[in-house]
Amino acid sequence: MFNAFLNDESGAVTVDWVVLTAAIVGLGIAVLTSVSNGTNALAGKISTSLSTATVQTLGVLGSN
Repeated sequence: MFNAFLNDESGAVTVDWVVLTAAIVGLGIAVLTSVSNGTNALAGKISTSLSTATVQTLGVLGSN
């Protein structure tokens, strides 16, 4: 019974898949964090630019 347990490799495959899945999830979180920081910074710059922008008027329409 003990030898059968040692020779059974189905658990090793499960461990491989768990490690691979954890690596993919970790990579995904790292990418999302990186993209999120850049996106927030860009949104802040756009917000500042739009809030300080002025609108030029044409004056009274119809008069030359």
